[in-house]
Amino acid sequence: MKNNLITKITVCSLLLTSFLSNAQKTTLEVNTAKTITKIQPTMYGVFFEDINFAADGGLYAEMIKNRSFEFEIPLMGWSQPNSDRHSYNKQSGIATTVKVLKNKTNSNFCQVIINNDKGYELINEGFRGMGIKKDLKYNLSLKAANHNGAIKKITIQFIDKDKKVLGETNIVPTSNDWQNYTTQFIATQTEAKAKLKITFEGTGTIDLDMISLFPDDTWNHRKNGLRKDIVQLLYDLKPGFLRFPGGCIVEGRTLAQRYQWKKTVGDVEKRETLINRWNIEFEHKLAPDYFQTFGLGFFEYFQLAEDIGASPLPILSCGMSCQFNSGELVPMNELNPYVQDALDLIEFANGPVTAPWGKIRSKMGHPKPFNLKLIGVGNEQWGPEYIERYKVFEKAIKSKYPTMTIVSGAGPFPEGDYFEYGTKELKKLNAEIVDEHYYKNPQWFRDNAIRYDSYDRKGPKVFAGEYAAQSVAIASPDNKNNWECAFSEAAFMTGLERNAEVVHLTSYAPLMAHAEAWQWTPDMIWFNNLESYGSANYQVQKLFSTNKGTDLLAITRDGKAVTGQNNLFASAVKDVITREIIIKLVNASANAQDLNIDFKGNKFQSKGKVTTLTSAKLDDVNSFESPTKISPTESEIKCNGDKVSINLPAHSVSVLKLKLK
Repeated sequence: MKNNLITKITVCSLLLTSFLSNAQKTTLEVNTAKTITKIQPTMYGVFFEDINFAADGGLYAEMIKNRSFEFEIPLMGWSQPNSDRHSYNKQSGIATTVKVLKNKTNSNFCQVIINNDKGYELINEGFRGMGIKKDLKYNLSLKAANHNGAIKKITIQFIDKDKKVLGETNIVPTSNDWQNYTTQFIATQTEAKAKLKITFEGTGTIDLDMISLFPDDTWNHRKNGLRKDIVQLLYDLKPGFLRFPGGCIVEGRTLAQRYQWKKTVGDVEKRETLINRWNIEFEHKLAPDYFQTFGLGFFEYFQLAEDIGASPLPILSCGMSCQFNSGELVPMNELNPYVQDALDLIEFANGPVTAPWGKIRSKMGHPKPFNLKLIGVGNEQWGPEYIERYKVFEKAIKSKYPTMTIVSGAGPFPEGDYFEYGTKELKKLNAEIVDEHYYKNPQWFRDNAIRYDSYDRKGPKVFAGEYAAQSVAIASPDNKNNWECAFSEAAFMTGLERNAEVVHLTSYAPLMAHAEAWQWTPDMIWFNNLESYGSANYQVQKLFSTNKGTDLLAITRDGKAVTGQNNLFASAVKDVITREIIIKLVNASANAQDLNIDFKGNKFQSKGKVTTLTSAKLDDVNSFESPTKISPTESEIKCNGDKVSINLPAHSVSVLKLKLK
């Protein structure tokens, strides 16, 4: 009798729990008939900066490090294992660098003296090695001046760590004067750490310069172009804009080391090499071999933006070097050249082929304008000095190009004195778009999904230009692209989207990192010499960017926006082109949640689609070993008239898409 009573009580308890669970199921309401505002095409974009070897050694597919011998140490990246510098009369040969002072942009070349047939070798190490793939073609070019025809043949080989040859070609230098030579060869094996070995037949002297090596299979099959797999990851994001070239790269540690766009266009071999401002910034990851050759320059950035369907957003120096470093200032009476650089850039991008800078663009292969609509003045400068300089730029740009939209900056932090001063002053100036940056812990991102709810709808628009959740701390080498960071960013992004009246552009930062040559973590895309993958954060960005819609809708619970109640975050949009309603839902709770969603205003087809991102552990990450560990899954969902019931897994990001009838 006692056992039966216990059984009945247990059954009743379970039934009551089930009833309460169903009774407490969260209900959300969506008004599909009323548009709050239009979603900007630029809502989700990408921010590129040459940090973490993202350009040379990464996106820019050049495989030779220090190809024109212009690094601070002219033979950095090159070795001569068989050259005995201490016994000149016996050595097989030696390479030294010669400086031509009249050539200011590419002043060094390499002079090789071959003394005998004892096997002199000149070896380039690449960027932490060279990634080659079996049966793929590689294009090599170089400039050579063969003194008195002394050298009969130059042999070029891929070798591995054991000096095994993995591909070979040769060049016959025919001229005493400088001449360009090209050749192609095929890798016989896949190897992530190959090197390039150059040997010589004959004795005497030969001068070499611009020794360059590219895979034949680049993005869009462009000669000496960009790495195909990395651009594909960018293309798949369908970004609304591409911000370039940075970042602190724009400012430089000193004004002399700032990014100067005019030095990055025209003939590649005439572009002036510059030390990268990140090469010794962080003690935890010094990179004294980090330089910028600018093979990836402003023309290539504009071209890349066009390739991936993004609006270009160049950022220019405002005459202030990085305030975390030297903080150098251009005197106000010397600011004109910096302002002229901005005006000339707009002409380079949009001017007719008859204009001086439009003519240069045309000669580089792009007669049509790049349709530049946005330009940034400064990166994340702060204080009265920035406001004073911004005013000068704004006046000059608007006077000549009144329809150009100018992006200004509110400093490096999302709060505090710098931020408050900058935003107050920029609002007084009727600034159009203000760039805000946030590198915070995951909880901050969840707490700040309401950040823009109270922003003035008539004030400056916002560019969330750099943000990433930090699993440990800002700039910590131990930061990870873990799942908690990713779904916390997604929660924050629902707040960005809900406030599309104010927020017009957003981008994660930094964009990418070389697995063996990074300085800053976390990063959205990781690559090594052979492979690349999108982090969990990339998957979140892609899910939002490819589902941004065209019209913002209201999604509420009990008449209030869904901003973290019960760890639930939500936003809703309509896509008038695809005729879809798209609901983004983030469950930041450790427990699954059941939702009912009531729609008012439209009828739907009977079936919809749910795309879900989730992972079992908060510290789960994607990796080279498991690049798709955290990746989207799709399932079908039934629509009962104007109602949908959906289960959200714990710690998940879900996108619900319903087709309108």
